[in-house]
Amino acid sequence: MRRPGLGYALVLLAVSLLAVNATVAKVVVESGGLSALRLSQLRLTGAALLLFTGVALARPTSLRIGWRDAIFLAIFGVCGIALSTFLYIVAITHVDIGIALLIANLAPLLIALWARFVAHEPVRRRLWAGLGLSLVGLTLVVELWSGTGLDGVGLAASLGTAVAYAVFILMSDHRLRKTEDASSLLAWGFVFAAAFWAVVQPWWSFPFDMLTRNASLLGRLEDFSVPVWLLALYVIVPGAAVPLSLLVSALRHMRPTHVVIVAMSELVLAGIVAYVWLGEEIGRLQIAGGLLVLTGIVLAQTARTDEALRGSTHPSRKLE
Repeated sequence: MRRPGLGYALVLLAVSLLAVNATVAKVVVESGGLSALRLSQLRLTGAALLLFTGVALARPTSLRIGWRDAIFLAIFGVCGIALSTFLYIVAITHVDIGIALLIANLAPLLIALWARFVAHEPVRRRLWAGLGLSLVGLTLVVELWSGTGLDGVGLAASLGTAVAYAVFILMSDHRLRKTEDASSLLAWGFVFAAAFWAVVQPWWSFPFDMLTRNASLLGRLEDFSVPVWLLALYVIVPGAAVPLSLLVSALRHMRPTHVVIVAMSELVLAGIVAYVWLGEEIGRLQIAGGLLVLTGIVLAQTARTDEALRGSTHPSRKLE
C-alpha cells in the first residue's frame, strides 16, 4: 500500500543525514588526510557489509539473482553508487558544499530530459522553460563571465555527480517496478560498488594507520579533534547505508519526480551545516542563480504528464 506521508518523511530524514555527511566527509579528506578515493572505498565497503548482512539475516531468499540481474545490479552499483560517491566527495573538497550540491541537483533536470528524448514520454512545454532557467542560474552560480570562476575539477565532479545520481534514481525506479524489493537492490548495489573500488584500489594498500589519527574538525570547530575512524563511521552508517536505504524505500510510496524534488532540500540543509560548522558562505549572485536553478528543476520535473507517469508506474503502485 502506498503511503505518501511516510514517503515524504523518509526522504526528509535521508537528506538530513546526508546534509551532515557532506561536511563530515570534507573534514575527513581535508583534515584526516584520506583521499577521496579511499574514503569512497571505505564508505561503500562498510555500507555493503551492513546492508548485505542485514538482508541476508532478514530475507535471505531476496538475494537470489540470475545472471541478467547480476549485470543490471553491477551497472547500478558502479555507475549509480560507486561513481556518485567518489565524484561527490571530489566535488565538495574542491568547491563549497552548497555550490557542489546545487550543481549535483541538476539530476532531476536530466531525468526529465531522459523521459522526453530517450523514453519518448509526452512532456509539457514547461520543460524548456525549466531548462532555460537552470542554464541561466548555473551561469550565475559558476560565474561564467569571470576569468577564473569555479575550480574546474570541482565543477566537473559536481556535474558528474548529477549524472550518476540521475542513473541511481532511474535504475532504482526501474528495478522497483519489477520487484519492489528495495533492500536487496541496495545490498547488491553496494556489494558491486565495493568490489569495483577493491579492484581499482586493492585493500592491502589501504592506509589503515590514518584511521587512528586525530583530525581537527576545521572551521568554527577547529580547536576540537576526534579520531578519523569515528568520522569515517558516520560517513559509512548514517552517511550512506541509512539515507540511501530510506531514499530507495521512499520510491515505494512516492513518484520518482516527488522524491528528487523533496530531496533538493538537502541543498539548503547542507548549506546551513557548512555555514555553521565550516563558515562557508555563498555570494548573493550565486544565491540568486541557485534559486533560478531550483525553479527550473521543479518546472522540468513537473513537465511530465499524468499519462506518462501512469505508464511508467507498476500497476501495483497506482498513483494516489
